[in-house]
Amino acid sequence: MKPMIDRIGGEDKVHDLVDHFYDLIETLPQGRAIMEMHLKGHGLSHVRPAQFEFLCGFFGGRRYYHERHGHMNLREIHAHVEIRQQDAEDWLAVMDRAMRETSVAENERGEIMATFRRAALMLVNTA
Repeated sequence: MKPMIDRIGGEDKVHDLVDHFYDLIETLPQGRAIMEMHLKGHGLSHVRPAQFEFLCGFFGGRRYYHERHGHMNLREIHAHVEIRQQDAEDWLAVMDRAMRETSVAENERGEIMATFRRAALMLVNTA
C-alpha cells in the first residue's frame, strides 16, 4: 500500500492542511487554548513549518522533523505544555474539520483521525 502522504496528495496537500488547520486554530473558539499553549511555549513562528515537517514524516514521507531534531517523540515535543483532555478533543475537532475542508478523502481521514486520537489522548498530562 502507498504511504499515507501519497494517498492524500503529497507534500502540497500537507502544506494546505497545516495552513488551514492553523488558520482555524487562530480564528475558532476551539483553537483559543491551543493558541495560548503555543504562545506559552516556543511561540508561533515555528508552528506551521514544524507541523508540516512532522506530518510529512508521520504520513510516511520525508522525515524532515527527525532530520532537524533527531527524533519524532510526541511526548518530548509537548513536554513543556500542560495538555488537558479538552485540549486534545479541541485539537482533534479542528484537525478533522481542516481535513474535511482541504478535501482529504474520507477513508484516509478516518485512518488518520484514529491515529491522531490515540496520539492526542496519550499527550494528556493534566486534569
